[in-house]
Amino acid sequence: MSASGLEILDTSVQKTHIWLKEIMERLETGDRHQAYMALKVTLHALRDRLSVEEAAQLGAQLPMIVRGLFYEGWRPAGKSERATSWETFMKPVYLAACQDGSFTPEEVVSAVFDVLARHVSGGEIDDVIGQLPRDIRSLWPDRARATLR
Repeated sequence: MSASGLEILDTSVQKTHIWLKEIMERLETGDRHQAYMALKVTLHALRDRLSVEEAAQLGAQLPMIVRGLFYEGWRPAGKSERATSWETFMKPVYLAACQDGSFTPEEVVSAVFDVLARHVSGGEIDDVIGQLPRDIRSLWPDRARATLR
């Protein structure tokens, strides 16, 4: 018997725990809340940089709980500010996940990008990377950027 009574929810919870564990390992922390904040803020920064269509395509490949996190607070209509610079992309990451000095924004974003590259299809990651400025592309793992060189 499943914990929630719904296998789809249990599967999503398990996948979300796996993602958080991988982020914790990458950031070398035992703090699940830090991993959660890293995932959330990086997903939001990424989502807000992508076209509406690309954000929807990426969201479709995320586990249900992570997908909810990805879409939390999103207002696709009237979306006017796209992060086109390093500073615009990194500022919310710094404010939400780095002010205590445990990590740099680059470490946080790289950790989440690494997890995304492991769990989302290569074709989708190529599409996402293709919409990012060159300096932000550099934070993806080499294996994810290999087809874009």
